[in-house]
Amino acid sequence: MRIAALLATLLIALGLAACGEEKTSDIPDGDETTAAPAAPTETEAAATPDKPKVEKGEGKPPTKLETEDLKKGTGAEAKDGDELTMQYVGVLFDDGKEFDSSYKAGQPFEFTLGEGMVIKGWDEGIKGMKAGGQRKLIIPADLAYGAEGSPPDIPPDTPLIFVVDLEKVN
Repeated sequence: MRIAALLATLLIALGLAACGEEKTSDIPDGDETTAAPAAPTETEAAATPDKPKVEKGEGKPPTKLETEDLKKGTGAEAKDGDELTMQYVGVLFDDGKEFDSSYKAGQPFEFTLGEGMVIKGWDEGIKGMKAGGQRKLIIPADLAYGAEGSPPDIPPDTPLIFVVDLEKVN
């Protein structure tokens, strides 16, 4: 008798659950067609999914800033006063030891170009990049951290190499 009462209660609960509200989720069931995601706007580019590998420098250390576009962007061009959203990896020129990375931090880096918020090599080397682009910056010590360095990771008078991805220009 007790089992019959328990079974009846269970059946009633299941029946009431089946009478619940209709599904209102916006998530498609798989048989519905979905629109393609919107393309990046002119000032924004898709995030770079993979952390780039940055090799140590070759030959003599640089005496002036060197830039190389690894991928040309198609979005807005970065100019002084623009707020930029970047991903980056930085290594020491001499041995390729990574000292910093936005990927390691888990989020992009934001700053205003041309306002001295970053090392001079960035302010000069990123100017003119377009959103969606990837650029290699080989920065002499005087446009990086100079004679002071940035202890403990960057010794004095050390040239640096960055690979930067410009995700967004505001």
